[in-house]
Amino acid sequence: MTDTAFGVPGTPAPYDAVVLAGGAARRLGGADKPGVRVGGRALLDRVLAACAGAGTTVVVAAPRPTARPVRWAREEPPGGGPVAALEAGLRLTGAAHTVVLSADLPFLRRDTLRRLLTALRDTGADGALLTDADGRDQPLVAAYRTAALRGALTALADAHHGLAGLPLRRLTGALRLTRVPDPLASFDCDTWDDIAAARARIREHGHVLDEWISAVKDELGIDLDVDTGVLLDLARDAAHGVARPAAPLTTFLVGYAAARAGGGPEAVAEAARRATALALRWEAEDDGGKVEDGSAKVEDGGATPADGGGPSAPDAG
Repeated sequence: MTDTAFGVPGTPAPYDAVVLAGGAARRLGGADKPGVRVGGRALLDRVLAACAGAGTTVVVAAPRPTARPVRWAREEPPGGGPVAALEAGLRLTGAAHTVVLSADLPFLRRDTLRRLLTALRDTGADGALLTDADGRDQPLVAAYRTAALRGALTALADAHHGLAGLPLRRLTGALRLTRVPDPLASFDCDTWDDIAAARARIREHGHVLDEWISAVKDELGIDLDVDTGVLLDLARDAAHGVARPAAPLTTFLVGYAAARAGGGPEAVAEAARRATALALRWEAEDDGGKVEDGSAKVEDGGATPADGGGPSAPDAG
């Protein structure tokens, strides 16, 4: 099969997404698992943020408020299991590739889906799925060729006079699969211990900042990837060279300036560069107006005394 839909090499194909958000959550005592919050966001909304690049996103469950618009579907009969739910969601998709996800994946990222779609392209398989820390297949964190998935579902329905109650392994056993190891992105929340572990992990030093920024962007409806390191450096320079309260106010003004300039990562980077330069000039004045090479500080539009362009001496002229 030729993957012309992928276009430029290295670019994953357009895709639709089917998110399975039903189930009884018995190991959570019947709690509303998709609505359980991790890092201030419902598990379902975290998954929807990861697949925001889908052309169409179908959630198979009873409708509920979500952070972004989706289409809703229900399996027949309700509670008929993941294979029936997948078939119901697939009816509303049209892309050649479909990402299939459960609604309880707190560490799923857009990059995870890009890697799955790239593996699907590069191997020519029917599907690419994640494996967990124990090497087990995770068919609900996967990308599939839609035609292959529909064909396998039709064959299963014909063989078993329907899809209700069938385990997922009956479906995946009929497909040619490639596997992508990822212990973190494949981590799902089946128990309250899993929820507690996920909540603790996102507050660890190495993860909390990225998690917080992702949560804020999701809450504010911002779809913008910027170099947070640049903004952190700016905040440090403003706090150190001017005053501590200058840090949050300066980064706010940089964001406002970038929005006025049309938005986008380039606009943020340019506004941050200019603000950083200003903070360094400000600090240099407080240090006696000297730059690292010992020459006098050059002000905007001015010149150093060494180039002959400085103010005249009192007895000149």
